[in-house]
Amino acid sequence: MKRTARTARTAVPALVVTGLVLALGACSAAAEKAVDQVDKSVNETYEITYEVTGKGIESIEYHAGGGTAMKPELASEKKPVTPWKKTVTLKGLMPPAVMPVSLDPTDLTCKVLHDGKVIKEARGERAMAGGCVAVSPVAG
Repeated sequence: MKRTARTARTAVPALVVTGLVLALGACSAAAEKAVDQVDKSVNETYEITYEVTGKGIESIEYHAGGGTAMKPELASEKKPVTPWKKTVTLKGLMPPAVMPVSLDPTDLTCKVLHDGKVIKEARGERAMAGGCVAVSPVAG
């Protein structure tokens, strides 16, 4: 009987360790898959079109595609002719953003389009206060 108890005490921890090793291996595979997906998202490029309409627009700033997701390059156009439209290529998780400044935001509108579909739109004061900042379409 003592021998059976001793065998059981040895076998149970061995089974637990084996189970943990198998579980960690599965987690490791899932983690590698997640890392691969993030790498793909970070390096993937996509095209965005910005549109701004309204009167008295002093300037428009927008993410132009350079820099990083955390510090995107801002481009600026002073006294643009409206309706204004700009297509840029962005990379990875960089959020598309366009921020107009207008003396009269009453009829101001900004839009961010991806594949011809509006993914973000703002009007009036909201268009000027925060602009149009969307989530990168490759992040989803």
